[in-house]
Amino acid sequence: MLHGGQALVLCPQGQVAVPFGGGQYGYGWFPLHGIVPDVDAFKRGAEALREFFRMAVVRYPIDPEKVVVAGFSQGGLMAYDLALREPGRFAGLVALSSWLPAPLAEDLPKLPEQANLPVLVVHGTQDSRISVDNARESRETLRGFGVSLTYREFEMGHEIRPEALKLVVQWLDTRAFSRNSSEP
Repeated sequence: MLHGGQALVLCPQGQVAVPFGGGQYGYGWFPLHGIVPDVDAFKRGAEALREFFRMAVVRYPIDPEKVVVAGFSQGGLMAYDLALREPGRFAGLVALSSWLPAPLAEDLPKLPEQANLPVLVVHGTQDSRISVDNARESRETLRGFGVSLTYREFEMGHEIRPEALKLVVQWLDTRAFSRNSSEP
């Protein structure tokens, strides 16, 4: 489905048990208090993700010019941190149903003007876990980083619907995967 089947997709999983309602738990990168991340735990999770990335580029046949970091919800926040800290390493950034809280954004370095990192942000207007207002605030924060931003909202909740996934695939092919190559 991605890039004519020529994409390697790696999905690291956070190792922190995170409650998501009804006494149920899932895995995340850091505990939350509402939607406010525990900053120290976030930094530990971000370092674990950077280590995963370092190991992945050694282990897998990855073209370093075409690495796109993407994430959903907490994973989107992790993707923001990874790509915005080292924009020259990545061909793009995709954040789905996510947000970039001010305390974490303020800790990120400003990007060099020539970075021009392609960024796609997709959010649901009916998202009950992370308000679309948080995504809109994140959009404004991202503009201050000088990225090449594409922002889209879909009538959906905290999920990825087929029409949103179709946009992601098209964006990857036209914005990110072709960014550093002579291929169309």
